[in-house]
Amino acid sequence: MQVTPKIIAGPCSAESREQVLSTAKQLASGRIDFFRSGIWKPRTRPGAFEGAGNVALDWMLEARDKYGLKICTEVANPEHVEAVLKKGFDMVWVGARSTANPFTVQEISESLKGVDIPVMIKNPTNPDLKLWIGAVERFQYNGIRDISVIHRGFSVYEKQRYRNNPNWQIALDLKKELPSMPLLCDPSHITGRRHLIFDISQKAMDLHYDGLMIETHCNPDKALTDSKQQISPKELFELLEKLKLRSRGEFMDDQLREFRLELNEIDRNLIDLLKKRMDISEQIGSYKKDLNRIIFQKSIWEKAFMDNVNNALDVNLSEEFASQLFKLIHQESIVKQSKIFLNPDEED
Repeated sequence: MQVTPKIIAGPCSAESREQVLSTAKQLASGRIDFFRSGIWKPRTRPGAFEGAGNVALDWMLEARDKYGLKICTEVANPEHVEAVLKKGFDMVWVGARSTANPFTVQEISESLKGVDIPVMIKNPTNPDLKLWIGAVERFQYNGIRDISVIHRGFSVYEKQRYRNNPNWQIALDLKKELPSMPLLCDPSHITGRRHLIFDISQKAMDLHYDGLMIETHCNPDKALTDSKQQISPKELFELLEKLKLRSRGEFMDDQLREFRLELNEIDRNLIDLLKKRMDISEQIGSYKKDLNRIIFQKSIWEKAFMDNVNNALDVNLSEEFASQLFKLIHQESIVKQSKIFLNPDEED
């Protein structure tokens, strides 16, 4: 049986009445389950646009009344919850920054006690499975039964392919711990770039996710927040049309597919780490050149090599494999540094 994924779409933030209604009108022409928009935006640094605030609640209500769309927004404190419940929103979600703070989660969950409203919980910004599950449990303890979780990736310090590291294994582990909990993917926040959204969306479908939350704006390039990761309603419908949905039976018959996808993700991470290592090797090469040091320093290499091999043995990797691997890495580092030594210094 093929299951149709839940689709939640709408702008990152509510910027104006015209923007909200224009986006909603275009989305209403296709199939989406909920219209989303950020009313209050918790920005990383002050000074950026932080949402229109309470006035935007009525814009969302107008979009629902005009176009028949169910509406949802993020809540980050009891005051947000009170405002949203007063207006009769259809669903709320808890953002990654809130999930990372048990005190905040406790306050939000207590403010929803006794309320029959669906709640979605995004993963915490840091890769902590127990913290994510703990957030779910706090809402369950306060009587909330209609709960979904959203995988939006995890923060990284250094620039990588994606804005937030997918770390698929954490989401899959959560699914194993909470098998009946609907799991959605937020490819907009994972990728941070619109041209990558389809690939992550397809992978989520291949991993048996239950839906997608995709940031969609009537004019993405002019968006006041996260413009690079938003797409137009037309682009959303084209993406959904391209998605290949596999039946539940196919998943039961092809468990190896999940393992292969996990291996692909690990391999991409390995490439990123190797690139970082080679960048550092080149920096060391430049430093050696400036100090007139030789490239190959035997005693340092031998100690590092043996330490790496022993570390590999500690985790049950074979000595032969570890030896070949680190010799190849060292050889490539030597090549990188040799090129630096051979290149003449640029004149000032």
